[in-house]
Amino acid sequence: MKDTVLDILADLTGSEEVKQDLDINLFDNGLLDSMGTVQMLLELDNQCDIQVPVSEFERSEWDTPNKIIAKVEAMK
Repeated sequence: MKDTVLDILADLTGSEEVKQDLDINLFDNGLLDSMGTVQMLLELDNQCDIQVPVSEFERSEWDTPNKIIAKVEAMK
C-alpha cells in the first residue's frame, strides 16, 4: 500500500522527493494544491479502493506522505 501511495504522489507532484522525504509538507512546498488533492483522492479511490469525500478532507491530516499512508492504511 505504501508503494502505491508514493507512486501516486510522485506522479501527481512530478517529484521523486515525496518518496525520499516522507515528512515533507506537500502543500507548504507547493507540491500539491486543491486540484492535485482532488486528483489524489480519485487515484486513491481507483487504485486502493479508498473513498474520501472532499467534504471530509482535512488538509492538515493529509499534508505529508506519511500521513497519507497512515490514513489509507487505516481505511483499508
